[in-house]
Amino acid sequence: MKVLDGGRISIASLGLGIAKGAYEASLKYSKEREQFGKPISEFQAIGFKLADMATKIECGELLTLQAAVMKNAKKPMTKESAMAKYYTSEAAVWISNEAVQIFGGYGYTKDFPVEKFYRDSKLCTIGEGTSEIQKLVISRQVLK
Repeated sequence: MKVLDGGRISIASLGLGIAKGAYEASLKYSKEREQFGKPISEFQAIGFKLADMATKIECGELLTLQAAVMKNAKKPMTKESAMAKYYTSEAAVWISNEAVQIFGGYGYTKDFPVEKFYRDSKLCTIGEGTSEIQKLVISRQVLK
């Protein structure tokens, strides 16, 4: 089980990388793409998407860091690694989906990176235990 805990931290880190890639591509694109004479980043709907993306990334980083620090200190971290893996993998899917929305039709083509982030993010919700398994692990830990 301890090996799974460490693996969950790895998948959490992978999810964070995917989420950050999708976010950074979206941020850059939103500043370059213009509609109605201004960058789409200036529209509230896009700004709110970017704010939510950045917040989810920050939360995921903190959860993952907490689990990694506990692992390095050789402390039990089953709950923390499951939380980090669950949160970041779901956040990666959500952020990648929002990135595709920001890119519009271009987001679904192989000409832009968010298409790959979108496909890759789903794997994080499956590897080292599905999101449902993570919820089971977390619930068992909090109900101890």
